[in-house]
Amino acid sequence: MKESPTSPTGSASSSPADDGHQLKKGLKQRHLTMLALGGVIGAGLFVGSSAIVADAGPLAFVSYGITGIIVFLVMRMLGEMAAAKPTTGSFTDYAHMGLGRWAGFTTGWLYWYFWVILVGFEAVVCGQTIQRWFPDIPVWATAGTVLVIMTLVNLMSVGTFGEAEYWFASIKVAAIIVFIAICAAFVFGLWPGQSADFSNLTAHGGLLPNGVLTLFTGVVAVVFSMTGVEVATIAAAESEEPVKAIRRAVNSVVFRILAFFILSMVLIVIVVPWNTIVPGESPFVTALDHIGVPATADLLNLVIVIAALSVLNTGMYTASRMLFVMGNRGDAPKVLTTTNKRGVPVIGILSCTVIGYGCVALSALFPDDVFDFLINSSGAVFLFVYLMICLSELKLRRRWEREKPEILVFKMWLYPYLPAAVTIVIAAVLISMLFRSDLRIELLQGLAVWAILSIIHFATRRRRQTSSVVDDIGEVDAGATSALDR
Repeated sequence: MKESPTSPTGSASSSPADDGHQLKKGLKQRHLTMLALGGVIGAGLFVGSSAIVADAGPLAFVSYGITGIIVFLVMRMLGEMAAAKPTTGSFTDYAHMGLGRWAGFTTGWLYWYFWVILVGFEAVVCGQTIQRWFPDIPVWATAGTVLVIMTLVNLMSVGTFGEAEYWFASIKVAAIIVFIAICAAFVFGLWPGQSADFSNLTAHGGLLPNGVLTLFTGVVAVVFSMTGVEVATIAAAESEEPVKAIRRAVNSVVFRILAFFILSMVLIVIVVPWNTIVPGESPFVTALDHIGVPATADLLNLVIVIAALSVLNTGMYTASRMLFVMGNRGDAPKVLTTTNKRGVPVIGILSCTVIGYGCVALSALFPDDVFDFLINSSGAVFLFVYLMICLSELKLRRRWEREKPEILVFKMWLYPYLPAAVTIVIAAVLISMLFRSDLRIELLQGLAVWAILSIIHFATRRRRQTSSVVDDIGEVDAGATSALDR
């Protein structure tokens, strides 16, 4: 495919003639560093972790460890490709390069689908959380207001997005650090009136009260709480030093997971008995209440609002950049590549906002029907995306080693054996979802969305091919008529 000034690379550099279709390099290294650090901290950690602990018991942190290894290796593969060819489209571009147009089309739209639904979902979470303080304000009103504010932030410039995310992520990271410090002081007997005590690990049914299999079935649920680590590789293309930013982001994944997920889970099950943690209620609140920290519910509600705003901000940015890249490739309307003088894809952002408002309306009108379907069907999307990343790396690594090995400056280890093993594990996790009634619907609905996107791709491709043939025939006819006239 011929590369134009608005090619899939999503280059941030521009000439005056191309200013209407170019992104700007407005993200600083500190923005990317904090985006990488705080990107994974959301409601999945603060609230969703309760279900993992209630199912697996004291060793729930092992499920996080297993999942963390998988995510880290996938990000290493993505980092290899992103360092070789930094693009705003990231893995969607690599799927297009390595596996063909269908792969790039469906991966891009699946990823956009996930984030745009998440934008609406996080707005609703904000509304529901704020309603606990102001019960007279309807959820939809707060959610709509939040969407308007974050839309304005994203419309200003990519630097404004980066600055907002920097402070959101800073607060989330600070909250986790404070939580770990308080719990560690309690566990090791440094808290007033408390002596070191690790008995909760074994006193309530042992380390594995529900069997070893719960550690592995928990991986399916945990992987969804770690989404967002890949956003830094997308945002890096709008920075001055993309390769350096990608290296830092990928290498820091393991430390983020170790600190934020594993250490937090270990401390929680030591502070409180695992069987007192109620699914759907934050284990962080349970632990801090047990320690005796005052106003824990209000403090956590504030952190959840900030986390939701952060995810909403990131989701709007990521979804709009996906539209920009797909518009460049011809997989979405070209108008979505239009940018203003600040390099912001205004129409792309506004279209994501419209979908967000739609999700808020559906959550108010049909909370148990349509909105439920949208959330469930997006559940398996990240595993599909991870699978496509692995398959793309396996294909592109071989090609690049043969054609231009000098661009491989950040290699995945033990190629092709380790990438192949990770690919098999992800496929196995997807297959395992069929055998769990609570996850089967997510897989089937996700597959349904993928199938619909595939049908759209092949239908539009056939239409483009037909249009091309008609144009060619028209040119031939015109040429013949001209010759006869002469």
